[in-house]
Amino acid sequence: MAELTIGIVSPGAMGSAVGRAYAAGGARVVATLAGRSPRTRELAHGLELLPDLHEVVRLSDIVVSIVPPEAAGAVAADIASSARQTDADPLVADLNAIAPATARAIETRLAGSGLDLVDGSISGGPPHPDGSTRIYLSGARAAELAGLPAPGIDPRVVGPDVGTASAVKMSTASVYKGTVGLLAHALLTAHAYGVLPHVLDDLRESYPELVERAAGSIARAATKAERYVGEMREIAATQAAADLPRELFDGFVALYSALARSELARAAPESIAADAKLEDVLEAL
Repeated sequence: MAELTIGIVSPGAMGSAVGRAYAAGGARVVATLAGRSPRTRELAHGLELLPDLHEVVRLSDIVVSIVPPEAAGAVAADIASSARQTDADPLVADLNAIAPATARAIETRLAGSGLDLVDGSISGGPPHPDGSTRIYLSGARAAELAGLPAPGIDPRVVGPDVGTASAVKMSTASVYKGTVGLLAHALLTAHAYGVLPHVLDDLRESYPELVERAAGSIARAATKAERYVGEMREIAATQAAADLPRELFDGFVALYSALARSELARAAPESIAADAKLEDVLEAL
């Protein structure tokens, strides 16, 4: 049987880790660093690097898109263009944090170039061999991706329709990232009024783990805040499509936009110290 080739677009922290998981499962994994930052070059270790997206698409049986939510549509268009220009027809897996309607629009765009889409969403941090990062999958060909060996990835097929896996992500992310955002706002308010110790003491009784992890959770969220802004917009659109008020997550758009302008937003997530002090984190915001 011929070796399966998987293309990763793009090899950031999550994309590179997903790629290495598939490589550990026996696939050839390719990517390109064209137009990417020096940090991405450091993160992409263990992947076979090609000159450009055309080559990634031309050589791949499956192209996996892992990019910021606001870039998902444009990246899908670029993949479709490369497929036309290289006469390639890879299966495309979109694993981005996007609304179901956005996933269906991408499906339509890719279909115009003869490409099939698997809708996907990632729950958890970058996969590693000793962990278990869930990847929810949906679409007519979801089982093809779910069947690939990949240590550290726990694939879950949730339905035959594109948009279903994205609906899972939009629902879970609204809780995970909404909770961290709400905690950040509450503790920033308490810090501004000089009542932080009293607020932490009160919250600790009901949410001890949340308080214990507050400094690291808020600091890491700040480093990813720019990316989260697009995700909050996608959540707001998802909830509006379910006849729910979108204003709640439009508010989180404003919250994460503010965090994205903070000093901490310029740091890399991996640079956040395990023993970061909450007061220092709040001051940096």
